Amino acid sequence: QVQLAESGGGLVQPGGSLRLSCAASGSTFDINSMGWYRQAPGKQRDFVAFITSSSTTDYADSVKGRFTISRDDKKNTVFLEMKGLKPEDTAVYYCYSGASGRTYWGQGIQVTVSS
Repeated sequence: QVQLAESGGGLVQPGGSLRLSCAASGSTFDINSMGWYRQAPGKQRDFVAFITSSSTTDYADSVKGRFTISRDDKKNTVFLEMKGLKPEDTAVYYCYSGASGRTYWGQGIQVTVSS
């Protein structure tokens, strides 16, 4: 079992920045990838970014060049640095991890981009 806890969300003005964190606990040695999805009101949950255990990354086209995913293996934590935020980035952001063929999800954290 893997438990995930997100932090760092909040309200930010357009063009601003936020950094989300996701701390993993439990069977962290089984984790092979971690990443983020987001879900805006009335919409499906969409992929944002992931990073593998070998630090290979991938991003949704909508966030490329603005978001950066990274990981700190000593702290079992993954980060999502978000810059140049737009109102359309407003969503609940969910951290996930892949471990032993299963996908684990955090509880989600709200990011609101508004003036």
